[in-house]
Amino acid sequence: MHTVAVAAFDGVVGFDLATALEVFGRARLPDGAPAYQVKVCAERREVDAGSFVLRAPWRLDSLIEADTVIVPGLADVAAPTSAPLLKALRAAAARGARVASICVGAFVLAEAGLLDGRRATTHWAAAAELARRHPAVTVEPNLLYVDERDVLTSAGAAAGLDLCLHMVRRDHGAAVAADVARASVMPLERAGGQAQFITYEPPAASGSLAPLLQWLASNAVRDIDLDDMAAEAAVSVRTLLRRFRAQTGTTPMRWLTHHRVRRAQHLLETSELPVERVGQATGFASATTFRDRFKELVGVSPAAYRRTFGSQPLRPSWGDRASGAATAPCGRVTSTSAPKPL
Repeated sequence: MHTVAVAAFDGVVGFDLATALEVFGRARLPDGAPAYQVKVCAERREVDAGSFVLRAPWRLDSLIEADTVIVPGLADVAAPTSAPLLKALRAAAARGARVASICVGAFVLAEAGLLDGRRATTHWAAAAELARRHPAVTVEPNLLYVDERDVLTSAGAAAGLDLCLHMVRRDHGAAVAADVARASVMPLERAGGQAQFITYEPPAASGSLAPLLQWLASNAVRDIDLDDMAAEAAVSVRTLLRRFRAQTGTTPMRWLTHHRVRRAQHLLETSELPVERVGQATGFASATTFRDRFKELVGVSPAAYRRTFGSQPLRPSWGDRASGAATAPCGRVTSTSAPKPL
């Protein structure tokens, strides 16, 4: 039987740990037999999980021998990871185990060196710190999960459910995974390439470009080009491009597109505007441009995004008619299907 070992350690996030236990523990084969043997493994018998103390039945040698190892998130990403746990993770990977992390558990895998040269994700709020600490890792901050076959990572909380269901589907097919999803009262398919739901943030208020960023945010609905931006900043286009890249890490037009898409997300979540009007209200020149740029950054169409996050009934829109399908492709987590970084 396929053994799944879930690592437990001081400061472990209980939700992340329980996610793996519930998904893999509930999975049943068509004949009713358990699909997995699930073990909670720790360096010591008792683990301090903050609001409760966890007793782990198995030690780290069982983790090393497992077929799949799950590393949940930890409450403090600045806390050092124990040397025995890092050693056990490296040993498990070396003998061919599939290793996965939930949320900021990616920091533990990165510290063990298991993410070097790979794509990975984590909670969007911690993605920049993961990239800073581990430059050998290609951090994909927008994705729900990343499947690198033998090493997988997920974003925060609910994305851990998506990742675990994805692994069940990979191991035993969609029917088995669907049964687990029904038991968890959640949809089976939220593709890894779908973007994380990232809170909209206003432009930074510091740095020499701050007045320009504020101006762009206030005038984003207008048709703005590089000449307009350079004139507002009182610099040449060439100087603008250089300063913008240095201070924001992207180009002026991509920053503006990002801002417009985030504003569109907010309107899709909170308003009853038809999708076409949302595109117009956020500065996109045409319905096609809006749909293409939105899907490029978010991973799903505007209509599909509203179905997931909107608080109002969905109205028919050109978004559905033009695309022919509103949902994201299932299980597409390769670089060709992931939203491109800003």
